[in-house]
Amino acid sequence: MLGRFASGITVVAALDEHGGPVGLACQSFASLSLDPPLVLLCVGKSSSSWPRVERARRFGVSILADDQADTCAALGRRGSDKFAGIDWERTPNGAVRINNALATVDCELYAVHEAGDHYVITARVLDLDARPDGSPLLYFRSDYATGVFT
Repeated sequence: MLGRFASGITVVAALDEHGGPVGLACQSFASLSLDPPLVLLCVGKSSSSWPRVERARRFGVSILADDQADTCAALGRRGSDKFAGIDWERTPNGAVRINNALATVDCELYAVHEAGDHYVITARVLDLDARPDGSPLLYFRSDYATGVFT
């Protein structure tokens, strides 16, 4: 039933202790609060990437565009070099941004709560950026979908 609820797909990414990118694909992301500005995301406890992002404390959330399914697939797999061939950059806040994403949010870790087999993470918004056009990459019925918006 929940597969019928379309959700956007994001990449949550940071710089590791060696200055390289580390991250994961995440479809559980939402705005939480305006004062203070907070967002939330949910990550499975089995994620091998989340502990590395958590240690960095600052990370970027890139909202993927409909032509970035390959980026989502790369960041959704297990392995050490998920960013091979991914166009990314470091932000002034020390986060990682996926280039050509619909929007990016620079974040600083605020709190982590255990919830079943996931963590519910809240993060303070440090900066926002969005491109003026494009449509989102969605996840719907266990597959990628696109939404055309003008």
